[in-house]
Amino acid sequence: MKNLKITTLTINPSLDKSTHFTGLIAEQKIRCEKPRYDAGGGGINVSKAIAKLGGKSTCIFTSGGSSGEMLEELIAKESLENVAIKTKNWTRENFIAFENVSKAQYRFGFPGNEFHEDEKDEILKTIKELKTDYLVISGSLNEGLATNFYQKIATIAKESNIKVIVDTSGEALKKVLETGVYLIKPNIGELAKLIGVERLELSDVEKAAKKLIEDKSAEIVVVSLGADGAILVTNEETYLVKAPKVEKKSTVGAGDSMVGGMVWALSQNKTLKEVIRIGVCCGTAATMNEGTQLFKAEDVMKLLEELN
Repeated sequence: MKNLKITTLTINPSLDKSTHFTGLIAEQKIRCEKPRYDAGGGGINVSKAIAKLGGKSTCIFTSGGSSGEMLEELIAKESLENVAIKTKNWTRENFIAFENVSKAQYRFGFPGNEFHEDEKDEILKTIKELKTDYLVISGSLNEGLATNFYQKIATIAKESNIKVIVDTSGEALKKVLETGVYLIKPNIGELAKLIGVERLELSDVEKAAKKLIEDKSAEIVVVSLGADGAILVTNEETYLVKAPKVEKKSTVGAGDSMVGGMVWALSQNKTLKEVIRIGVCCGTAATMNEGTQLFKAEDVMKLLEELN
């Protein structure tokens, strides 16, 4: 494996199928337009986002069955440096449908199939052999995986002095924070759960993020605020960036685009203020496109100019 600055890990990728249709009526056949297929899953989307910004990364993912083969073909078309870890069970598929009249988007996500023990061991072995500056662990866990699986991966990576960036949720996120990582990107609701409160107001976010930093759960906490943008917090710095106003067509991949923009900026030795600005603009630009297309680099540049 090449020694690139950034590596992404997607253990629960998906073959994303998206389409358009008109009219949603129960028990009637819905005529859909020709589907579009995309390689999906948190880390894969992060790698695609980095490539759109002119960067490079190694994309590690699991792949099984015919859906996995198609996933590999789609990733190859993106010209991403990649490592496919073969599995006996098939890669999952997700379905996204856009209703033409109402402009409503329907997203159907399916769970990932279970891994065999040797496949789990292969994932951990791949991380042990990794040579990279940043490891982005992104996405959900497969069925049957222990909630501490990401924690195991983070522990291995930290032993190699790799900066670990985590974008997941629930118990998997709580567990990995026991080890402590470089950067996390919860939304405001997830942050509330992490510090044990029911909800947080915007004015409480910085204090809550600093509590995680004081507990050595993460060095950098970036809290996604949806349409309000995001806030980046460290021990010494806090930056709130409002999301530029755009016409939204889809929110699919917006969070992954944001992570991709931030890790690319970190790899380019940008300041933390620049990191969060680029991240917010990548996430916002992704909402300007339908389906699972992420963002256009020219849209990111335009939005960055608007922030100045």
